Amino acid sequence: PIRGKEIPKGGGKTRLLGIPTAIDRMLQQAVTRVVMMHYETNFSTYSYGFRPTRNTQQAVGKALSYINSDYQHIVEIDLKEFFDRVDHTLLLQLLYRKIKCKHTMCLIRRWLRAPLLKDGKLHKRRIGVPQGSPISPLLSNIVLHELDLKMEQLGLRFVRYADDFSIYCKTKAEARKAGNTIYVFLRDKLKLPINRDKSGIRRPVNFQILGFAFVPIYKKGIKGKYQLIVAEKRWKSFKAKLKEVTRKTTPMSFDERIQKLLEIQRGWINNFKYANILTKLEKLDGWLRNRLRYCIWHHWKKPERKRKNLIRLGVDLDHAYAWSRSRMGGWAIAQSPILGTTITIERLQKRGYIALSDMYYQL
Repeated sequence: PIRGKEIPKGGGKTRLLGIPTAIDRMLQQAVTRVVMMHYETNFSTYSYGFRPTRNTQQAVGKALSYINSDYQHIVEIDLKEFFDRVDHTLLLQLLYRKIKCKHTMCLIRRWLRAPLLKDGKLHKRRIGVPQGSPISPLLSNIVLHELDLKMEQLGLRFVRYADDFSIYCKTKAEARKAGNTIYVFLRDKLKLPINRDKSGIRRPVNFQILGFAFVPIYKKGIKGKYQLIVAEKRWKSFKAKLKEVTRKTTPMSFDERIQKLLEIQRGWINNFKYANILTKLEKLDGWLRNRLRYCIWHHWKKPERKRKNLIRLGVDLDHAYAWSRSRMGGWAIAQSPILGTTITIERLQKRGYIALSDMYYQL
């Protein structure tokens, strides 16, 4: 059996992962490498998810190039619980076309049908590919490759990243026709339902893809062109992660905080560096430095220790005494000149801190 584990996702909902045993995980990794060789060269040029040498930035870049080539009526189709709805019979039929090894097929069939252990009970599975297993991304691409072939056959311009896909058309009529055709194909051929509430025809300003959004370029001589920005939801989640690491009650040493911050910053900026993010990063820098100053101030704890440390940082005796006994809240003090002029950017940098804007230029 595979172990079921629920993890939180956006909107207060949860996602159920199916975690295989250690032995099955190793076997799945080996089988994935072998099966991938049969499929990779045949997968669509416009499929970007879970593939070697393909990434999010390429998918978003292709979407932007379509939009700036005047394909600005976008069909967005949200597949309802895709991984949980994959039809086993269909998937196995697709695999049989290329995989002739009986042992390999037997293993894949066993992994697909493995019962899910959740809350101490075994649940039989007849549809769905368990998220969390190494072979699931490849199996999902094999199913959705049929969708890619259909869209290519129809001459549609599209971008697909795993189960997230969109179609780009010049007119609303074309978009409506394409959307209806693909809806019927998904329903009748792949047996995949769509989420009607999240699907529809969008204009670039109302469309998001993989955490990116689009805004018009307001520049003389440029008309009907768009640039990338980061969706507001992603900014909020990024700030929430930084806030959690710099929370005064989080049990970490200052050096541990810095290392964790660098890890979060590097991953996020790497993912979104092709969007217009520099101005917002610079604004976030000041807030983040004050959060670090607040952590240091809180760590000093007792008034006498605060006084001594302020003197060590160059504050005169009278001011050091007054600030160490101040009734102002710690966050207010962190934003005040007394810490801004003593726990300077240079001093923070000596402890390993790298500003978000500096990291943007480095990457």
